[in-house]
Amino acid sequence: QVQLVESGGDLVQSGGSLRISCVASGISFSIYDGGWYRRTPGKPGNQRELIARIFSGGTTNYADAVKGRFTISRDNAKNTLYLQMNNLKPDDTAVYYCTLQSTAIRTTYWGQGTQVTVSS
Repeated sequence: QVQLVESGGDLVQSGGSLRISCVASGISFSIYDGGWYRRTPGKPGNQRELIARIFSGGTTNYADAVKGRFTISRDNAKNTLYLQMNNLKPDDTAVYYCTLQSTAIRTTYWGQGTQVTVSS
C-alpha cells in the first residue's frame, strides 16, 4: 500500500522560514517525479495549485509565485520529498500536498496535506 505522509506544517510569521517533508512508503520512490501543490481556502475555484516539481533525474521547476523563495529537493535514500520555504508571505497560507507521479503508468499519489499558516 502506497502512503505519502506530510509533516512540518506550522504557524509562522511573515518573512519566516519553514521546511515541510513528505515521507513515502510502499513505492519505488526514486523513479517517480515529485511535486508540491497547495490549496488556499477561499481562493476562487478552490483548486490545488502546482508550485514546485522535481523530476526523477533531479530537474526542478517552480511556479512564479514561489520562484526564488521555495526550494524543492528529494532524498531517495530516505524516500523523502522536501519543500524549503523562505521569506514566507501571508498569501502562502494554504494546505500543502505532496505528490509522486509516474507518467509511464499514468499514476499520481497524494499525501493528506499539511497546514501552513503565515501571519502578517
